[in-house]
Amino acid sequence: MAFEGLADRLQNTIQKIRGKGKVTEQDVKEMMREVRLALLEADVNFKVVKDFVKRVSERAVGQEVMKSLTPGQQVIKVVKEELTNLMGGEQSKIAVSNRPPTVIMMVGLQGAGKTTTTGKLANLLRKKNNRKPLLVAADIYRPAAIKQLETLGKQLSMPVFSLGDQVSPVEIAKQAIQKAKEDHHDYVLIDTAGRLHVDEALMDELKQVKEISQPDEIFLVVDAMTGQDAVNVAQSFNEQLGLTGVVLTKLDGDTRGGAALSVKAVTNTPIKFVGLGEKLDAIEAFHPERMASRILGMGDVLSLIEKAQDNVDQEKAKELEQKLKTMNFTFDDFLDQLGQVKKMGPLNEILGMLPGANKIKGLKDVQVDDKQIAHVEAIIQSMTRAERDNPDLINASRKKRIAKGSGRPIQEVNRLLKQFEDMKKMMKQMTNMSKGKGKKGGFKLPFM
Repeated sequence: MAFEGLADRLQNTIQKIRGKGKVTEQDVKEMMREVRLALLEADVNFKVVKDFVKRVSERAVGQEVMKSLTPGQQVIKVVKEELTNLMGGEQSKIAVSNRPPTVIMMVGLQGAGKTTTTGKLANLLRKKNNRKPLLVAADIYRPAAIKQLETLGKQLSMPVFSLGDQVSPVEIAKQAIQKAKEDHHDYVLIDTAGRLHVDEALMDELKQVKEISQPDEIFLVVDAMTGQDAVNVAQSFNEQLGLTGVVLTKLDGDTRGGAALSVKAVTNTPIKFVGLGEKLDAIEAFHPERMASRILGMGDVLSLIEKAQDNVDQEKAKELEQKLKTMNFTFDDFLDQLGQVKKMGPLNEILGMLPGANKIKGLKDVQVDDKQIAHVEAIIQSMTRAERDNPDLINASRKKRIAKGSGRPIQEVNRLLKQFEDMKKMMKQMTNMSKGKGKKGGFKLPFM
């Protein structure tokens, strides 16, 4: 996950102060020294770090904290609120035009993932808002750019407006908007040209495209892995074009997070979306408060719920609930659930959204390999219908056959059968507890 190093440092720092019944100015001073180092190591802008530490320090030694019943918790609350404010305070939504189409101009340096992000954003707008976007290929200088956008359009079953690479981007934008009005498109996303660096020719052209298209939004796409350079690029584009939002790509990568924490403070331009992977649905709206919670190890339940609502079949969920109540849960149901979980995204990312997941012994170091899920699926698919419905039928010779059919060692077959049995026992305990029959003190998960 992004911010991993920063998250570890901050969580370790605030843990020292969490349960304190009394917090002194010296405690706050020592904590702020650690926070300052953590932010600088994460490549956060120096001035931003200085201002952040000052604000937190002033609030943390104030009356509201020092005289509260739980000063340690209050200091953490202050850190979370200031971290949220640093990233924009609240979600910044797309400005929708009163006279459709809403025009979004996508800008950025070459290599930041602008063309792919244009497709991802169009896909998100269609899926979330049930809208009809039009993709516009206005990058005529990079030969592969037009082809790339057309390929994305085919993958998404979405129209792409293109006039080739011999017509000026200004004319392309003009005709695209006219076409969008005629065909009643809700959104127009213009994929403009990028360079390897900010130059005068690029900016002049983008200004002309802006003038002819009158965009409702101008989104700068920046690679989060470039750290402080991403903020410098944002500043340059903002001065020339007047950005309305930033889209950070590769936030799932091995990034220190400095760009996400600096860009709003330095440019006063909100982060509107973040890219979290290669897939065309790996983009989501940026929520400063949720990101602050994740950085501080408090989880992100709201995003987890939204992912579940978007990807889980509600009818199947009701069927599963009924099966759990009657203890008729089979390997086929388990296979179905694996498929639904996979739709929600990488398991490491999902685990990171659970509150307190960072405190579960061993969980932080668990690397959930998606290949493991494929192995489990292969084992289950090598079972007969009768074996999936009744695993008790699986004796030694059947295990050998399943192992051979799935291409997995027999130990993995044994492990899966045991885990499935443990899971069923746990579900039975949960069902009993929900009926008021559970033993006092609750139960332990089989893998804890």
